[in-house]
Amino acid sequence: MVSFALHGVGVSAGVAIGRAQLVSHATLEVAHYAVATKQVPAEIERFELAVKEVQRELETLHAAMTSGDVPGEFGAFLDVHWMILNDPTLSEAPKKIIAEQHCNAEWALTQQMGVLVEQFEQIEDSYLRERKNDVVQVGERVLKRLMGRPGTLPVTKAEEQTILVAHDLSPADVIQFKHHHYGAFLTDLGGVTSHTAIVARSLNVPAVVATHNARQLIRDGELLIVDGTNHVVIVNPDRAVLSEYRLKQNELDIARQKLKRLRTKPAETIDGVRVELQANIELPDDLEQALENGATGVGLFRSEFLFLNRAGLPSEDEQFEAYRAVADGMDGKPVTIRTFDLGADKHKEGLDGLARVAPNPALGLRAVRFCLAEPRLFLTQLRAILRASHYGNVQILVPMLASASEIDQTLAMLAQAKETLREQGVPFNSRVAVGGMIEIPAAVLAMDAFLKRLDFLSIGTNDLIQYTLAVDRADEAVSHLYDPLHPAVMRLLSLAIGTAKKAKVSIAVCGEMAGDPLLTRLLLGMGLTNFSMHPAHLLNVKQRVLQSDVSAAKPIVDRIRRAGEPRKVLALIEKLNA
Repeated sequence: MVSFALHGVGVSAGVAIGRAQLVSHATLEVAHYAVATKQVPAEIERFELAVKEVQRELETLHAAMTSGDVPGEFGAFLDVHWMILNDPTLSEAPKKIIAEQHCNAEWALTQQMGVLVEQFEQIEDSYLRERKNDVVQVGERVLKRLMGRPGTLPVTKAEEQTILVAHDLSPADVIQFKHHHYGAFLTDLGGVTSHTAIVARSLNVPAVVATHNARQLIRDGELLIVDGTNHVVIVNPDRAVLSEYRLKQNELDIARQKLKRLRTKPAETIDGVRVELQANIELPDDLEQALENGATGVGLFRSEFLFLNRAGLPSEDEQFEAYRAVADGMDGKPVTIRTFDLGADKHKEGLDGLARVAPNPALGLRAVRFCLAEPRLFLTQLRAILRASHYGNVQILVPMLASASEIDQTLAMLAQAKETLREQGVPFNSRVAVGGMIEIPAAVLAMDAFLKRLDFLSIGTNDLIQYTLAVDRADEAVSHLYDPLHPAVMRLLSLAIGTAKKAKVSIAVCGEMAGDPLLTRLLLGMGLTNFSMHPAHLLNVKQRVLQSDVSAAKPIVDRIRRAGEPRKVLALIEKLNA
C-alpha cells in the first residue's frame, strides 16, 4: 500500500491511530433513469416515504438531545435541518420534477438541491450563503434513505480504534458521534469554528478538517494516523512512522493522567497570583465533567440550550429545576446563568421574533435585544433564575449589551420579577448579582456606564473578535481572518480588563481564548484572574497557570499590546510561552 500524507486544519489536538471508516457521500453516486408514466405516483410516494423517515431520524435525535448526553448547542443545528427538510422547496419541488420529467426520485432531488445551492451562493450575506451546506446535508440524508442506506453513522465496537472519514459531517451526524467510539475524524470540508470542530474539542477527540479530498483518496480499512496538533493525516504509515506516533500517543496518555493529579490543587502562579478557573456548561448534566476537572464554579451556563433541544418552550418550573440542579451541584460555588442568547446561529422555531430570516442575523434581534422585545419570555426566565438563587450562589449574566438603556431596561424587568415573587411569597436572593457580557466593541468603549450599573463583567471573546474584525466565525471562506491576536482585539481586551480592575469590578473571560493554554499567560499579563472555559480544557489551563510568573509576563504582554504587526505579535507570543 502506498503511504502518503494529507494536510488540513487541525481543530482538535492529539494523536489517533486506527482504521478508516468511510461515510457515504450519496450525492456523488446518484444514477439517472426514466420512470414509466404509470410508475410516477409510486416514485413520488417513495420520495415522500424517504422524507418521513428522515423526519423520524431527526425526532429521535431531538429526543437524544433532551437526555443531556450530548453537547446542547447541536439542538440549534437540528432546528435548522428540521426547517430545511419541511420547506416546500425541498420536500415538494422534487415531486413536481418527478411528475414532469418522469425521472427517478434520487435524480429529481439532486436537481432541486443544485438549484437551491446556486440560489444560496448568490446571497450577499455570508451567514445565509453558508446555509447551502445545511441544504446539502439534509438532502444527503433523504438520498441515503432513497438508496436504501441507513441515515445513521456506522456502529463501532468499544475496543476498536476507528477513524471516521467523511466529505462533511452534518449536525445530526455529529450528535451521533457522541454515542460511538471513534478515535478521531477527518473531513474534506469544515473550519476552526464549524460544529464538527466544536464537538471534537469538547470530547477531546483529535480531528483534522478541510482536507479537501480525503474522502476520495482514502479507502475503507486503511490504517490512518490523525495528528490534530500538526494538522496532518498519514495514510498507510510505514513501520518507522507508526512506531514514532505510537510513542507520541503513549506520551500524551501519560501527560493526561498526570494532569488529573492537578484536579484539587489551587490554581496559583509562581509569584502567588490566585486564579479562578470556572466551567462553561450548556445543560445540568455537564456539571459532572466540570467537577471532575476541578472547576471552582460555573462561569457561564448557556441557558438558551434549554430552549433549543425541544419541540416547545420550557416552562418556568422546568427552567427553575434545571438552574436549581446546577446550583445544588456546585454546593455554594458561584453559578453564573446567562439569560438566553437566541438569534444569529441559534434559531428556535416557534418564536415570532426569530421565525423570520433576518437580513443579517448576527447584527439583528438576538440575545438581550430579543429578551427585551419578548418581555413575557424574559420575565419567565428571570423568575426561574431568581427562584433558583435561593438554593445556591447564583448570578445573572446578560449577553450582548451595547448601551446603558439596555441595562436599565433589564434591571427594571428584574425588579418586576422580584416583585411578583414577593407577592407570591416565593423565596429568592434579593441581592443576586447581575453582570454583563462584553462582546461588542461599543461595550468596551462605553464601559463606564456598565461599571456604574452592574456587579461584574464577563468578556465573550468569540463575539468580540467577530464584531471587531467583521468576520463571521462560522463562514469557512473568511474563517482564516478570525484572529484573536489581531492588534485591535488585543487593545480592546487590555482596555476592558484594565478598566474593570481600576474600578475594582470583577471581570472574567468566557470565550474560546480562556481555554487556550497558549493564551493563558497573555491574559494573566493583562491582569485577568478569572477564566471560564469548556470543562475539557480546565486542567490544561491550570497546568499553564501553575507554570506562569505574572510579573515576568507583564513586560512581554506590554510589548504585545504595542506591537502593530502580526509577525511581531506571534514572535512575542512564542517568547511568552517559552
